[in-house]
Amino acid sequence: MPATPARLRKAVLPVAGLGTRVLPGTKTTPKELLNVVDRPILSYIVEEAREAGIEHIVFVTGRAKQAIEDYFDHQIELEAQLEAKGKTDILEMMNGELATAGEMSFTRQMQPKGLGHAVWCARDIIGDEPFAVILPDVIVDSQPGALKQLADVYAEVGGNVIGVEQVPEADTHKYGIVDPAERDGRRISMKGMVEKPPRGEAPSNLSISGRYILQPQIFDLLATQGRGAGGEIQLTDAMARLMQDQAFTAYEYEGVTHDCGDKIGLLRANVALALKRPDLGEAAREAISALL
Repeated sequence: MPATPARLRKAVLPVAGLGTRVLPGTKTTPKELLNVVDRPILSYIVEEAREAGIEHIVFVTGRAKQAIEDYFDHQIELEAQLEAKGKTDILEMMNGELATAGEMSFTRQMQPKGLGHAVWCARDIIGDEPFAVILPDVIVDSQPGALKQLADVYAEVGGNVIGVEQVPEADTHKYGIVDPAERDGRRISMKGMVEKPPRGEAPSNLSISGRYILQPQIFDLLATQGRGAGGEIQLTDAMARLMQDQAFTAYEYEGVTHDCGDKIGLLRANVALALKRPDLGEAAREAISALL
């Protein structure tokens, strides 16, 4: 009988990026704190992590990202005003997002060397245990959350689990793409992966979509990983090396992905999630219809 996988407790959120695709909105506001309806993008991501059983979130930050740490802390004056005015529903919503003691850590990525380097910066906090990586500008609208779906698969098969979704063949050069070996429903055993393959050379149309569960041995590989696509240290390249010794399972999760690091993607997320809100959906539909 296979050994029970080590419990998944920690997640890395790389939030050091400059958000250049959504400038000028990110000139003074971290991309991750841009609103989708009435909550920052990061609020959805942290909610997803908590639902999946994550107990410790490691934010890999950069310069001008202090507002992220502040968002999950108390705002004493604001809380006092809300309480004095009897706006307890808003106060309860805000307090529900606060970090519990020891739940969140923050470490710096001193230079923008890519996703792989950002993950490597969290190595001392993660230690010798499996961990999740969640891209903080990708909201997956799903129930249960995308990371919870991956965590359930991990609890059964162990190893490394990567969230994937299908993309048009013409767009495969924009993404990390998995090379599938065998498929069982939504689970796909992998024999390889490649970051942004040249047009027409992708091994499949299954793109790696910003949700990972990885074993800690990835850190040793990232320490020696050379620069890859875009001149950056790519997490995909280190995972491909780790695959030589460990099993990787791709999981095509259920849900709709919104790339909020892109202007149209951010707009789409706002519209889609507003329409689904019981308290705002009807008004949002009327407002949108009036503009069409």
